[in-house]
Amino acid sequence: MKKFFQLITLLTLLFSTTVSIFADETTEDLVTLTRQAGYEVDEINKPKASITMDADTGEILWAENADVQRDPASMSKMMTLYLLFEELEKGNLTLDSTIVATETDQAISQIYEISNNNIVAGVAYPIRDLITMTVVPSSNVATVMIANYLSQNNASDFIDKMNAKAKELGMTNTQFNNASGAVASSFNGYYSPERYDNNATNLTTVRDFATLAYHFLKKFPEIVNYTNQTTVTVMAGTPYEDQFTSYNHSLPGGAYPFEGVDGLKTGSSPSAGFNAMTTAKQGDKRLIVVVMGVGDWSDQNGEFYRHPFINTLFQMGFIEAQKRQEMAAQTTEEVTEDIQVDQANTSYEQSFMTRLLPVFLIVGTAIVSLIALLVFLLLKKRNKRRIR
Repeated sequence: MKKFFQLITLLTLLFSTTVSIFADETTEDLVTLTRQAGYEVDEINKPKASITMDADTGEILWAENADVQRDPASMSKMMTLYLLFEELEKGNLTLDSTIVATETDQAISQIYEISNNNIVAGVAYPIRDLITMTVVPSSNVATVMIANYLSQNNASDFIDKMNAKAKELGMTNTQFNNASGAVASSFNGYYSPERYDNNATNLTTVRDFATLAYHFLKKFPEIVNYTNQTTVTVMAGTPYEDQFTSYNHSLPGGAYPFEGVDGLKTGSSPSAGFNAMTTAKQGDKRLIVVVMGVGDWSDQNGEFYRHPFINTLFQMGFIEAQKRQEMAAQTTEEVTEDIQVDQANTSYEQSFMTRLLPVFLIVGTAIVSLIALLVFLLLKKRNKRRIR
């Protein structure tokens, strides 16, 4: 019975995946924990929802309001990129493939109210540079250029694919209404998905976006090559060369550097506050942290406020992951020892029986022979009586 329970414990630790959607919500206070980690934070800036996931197993290490729907803002761009990376995998295009900017693309790039970078009509932009523009400066025009290219300029069809992929990945509380996270109406008529509400935000949960990050990192780990630098350059060596600084301040060289952080995407808007889906790797262990609803849009320093919470969740997560790994290893060792003892006992019993087998054969043969002799003598005696 002891070995049975040890085996159950081992299986639970080793094979917990993203199906562990019923993980208990934490009862600890993230503000207190963040202060204990050495950061000065205000209660008002606490994330409205947060989660820490083991990127190798999908196991939930921390969760608070994990299934409460919120606006992901520009984190939405990661689903557009996921669909792009699937097309790259299929060979339908390459990183060197180009998208020629239209007059509409140029007009979108000049909309001040949404995050963008300068795009010039008639210029061919390589896919690799559009990916960087999407994840680092969070360019809405670059995202829409990718979405339009993949859908032959049918915005609604592309959002259909986003929602279908979300369902396929197990993002059960997600609804996309646009490709980039900025409501379609903010594009001043240059981007208008016909079958979707142009005034509606996207909706998701921290659990769902941790799930998206989990699948992205599993299937396309090279995404971190686009997100692991604080400063990036696009269109290098051309008249359109540009440089951007990441909003992920937990990256090395950022305002709140944390060891091992190498991605993924931030997002913010008036309805969302400040969000981030991040990943970090230390040793052979990779974690995912998603926070949503940090601070308030009226205080633009919210882009910095989120990172002490992110770093604290990583710090606690790596400690917890190590603890669980050691427990799993210990349980494995105990189960292995018990199996070895059982095998040794079985081997001894088999060996003992093997040594006794000749004795059993001799004794058995003797008994059979004795019985046969007695039967013979009885029959002989009976025959003699009949002759008389």
